Amino acid sequence: MEKQSTINRLDTESVGKSFARYLIPSTIGMLLMAVNIVADGIMVGNRLGSVALGGIGIASPVYTLFVAVSLWIGVGAATRFSSLMGAKRTDEAHTVFSHAIATIFIVTLLIGLVAFPFRTELAYLLGANADTYPYVANYLYLILLFGFIYTIENTLSIMVRNDGSPNLSMVALIVTAVLNIALNFMFLFMFNFGVKGAAAATLIAAFVGTLILATHFLKKTNNLRFVRFKFDRKLLFLIVIIGFPSFLSEVGISVFTVSHNVVFERLAGTNGVSAFAVLNYVHSVMLLAFLGMGSAIQPLVSYYSGSEDKEKMKKTLQLAISTVLIAGGVFFLIGQLFSASIVSLFGDFPESVIDLAIPGIRLFFIAYLFMGINFVMMTYYQSTGKIRMAIWITASREILLLLILLSILPIAFGVTGAWLAIPVSECLVLLSIFYYQKIWGKPIL
Repeated sequence: MEKQSTINRLDTESVGKSFARYLIPSTIGMLLMAVNIVADGIMVGNRLGSVALGGIGIASPVYTLFVAVSLWIGVGAATRFSSLMGAKRTDEAHTVFSHAIATIFIVTLLIGLVAFPFRTELAYLLGANADTYPYVANYLYLILLFGFIYTIENTLSIMVRNDGSPNLSMVALIVTAVLNIALNFMFLFMFNFGVKGAAAATLIAAFVGTLILATHFLKKTNNLRFVRFKFDRKLLFLIVIIGFPSFLSEVGISVFTVSHNVVFERLAGTNGVSAFAVLNYVHSVMLLAFLGMGSAIQPLVSYYSGSEDKEKMKKTLQLAISTVLIAGGVFFLIGQLFSASIVSLFGDFPESVIDLAIPGIRLFFIAYLFMGINFVMMTYYQSTGKIRMAIWITASREILLLLILLSILPIAFGVTGAWLAIPVSECLVLLSIFYYQKIWGKPIL
């Protein structure tokens, strides 16, 4: 198709201003979603107890799978969309958007409908026991049937951000988070709906967020347009390849959760699972913060890559790495100084749970010194077409190296070894990035 002479704000705006314009709403939005997740945990822990909290933690990989698929298609399509916009090929960009929304709806609806009849077997496969099974099953019931609502909202949020409206994406995330917290309070404390109420709150809030994002179509500057199309295998394959590192990253979170639940169940029983559930809620905050920072550079680097502006790509990466280094240091200090206070937020737990969770947070938070750079570099490689390196980072962080370390460290150090698996994994991945840049890569900083 012929290039169209569309002037984008990124063509004329300074890198620093563009980075701030995407970083601030992206990070705020993600942090509020993280606060939302923690608030869920606090309310469930205080209202239903530590076993219910552990049950939702066991079921969370299914929710994470839906997020993973939405990121797979959403980030893959958005990266291609921004690259095409940078190259002024807007008609092709419209087709990419249409493919993305149709694909995510069909795929996630089918996943939920196929898995729903087997939710009992799925619950035990994820690590449920006699104590936690009722909570796991109740959570899965609604998430499997209606999870496609969240995936459409997440994909649309990514696309809206890439179409120059990061503030609207932030507003949608804020409203989603606040509404979810309010609904959780109503469903848990006022109507006694239990774990199903927590799942319903998430889905209803996501639906409202989708409606807010849909207002982007009313803007004159909107480039997200539905067009009539035939499914293009080559385009879908390209979207899938580009977005695969993002999918793998979310799958890694599921592997991280399931593997730790299994290890802590074996090492410390239900108390161990409950202690890990507390850590996992807190980890979600830090993870989403880093995700927000990493997501801020994706639209920029993809656009600059399409317009072949290497200098702006380099400046964007420098700003991003400086940002996550500062954030990682702050997160590490929070874990060392306030671990007891963090645990107490989630309820009045037995001493056996507290004694596991407090040192666990202190050890685990070492990972944040390395994790932010790994996130940023993965996004940079993904946005510039170095998909193999992006896949290596995501596959090794929370899958390959993690599973090896979880098999070895607990044997030598017990529960302490389980807490240290992620920090060691993140450190090794960062060293591999340095090695790659030194041996094969061109200087990028």
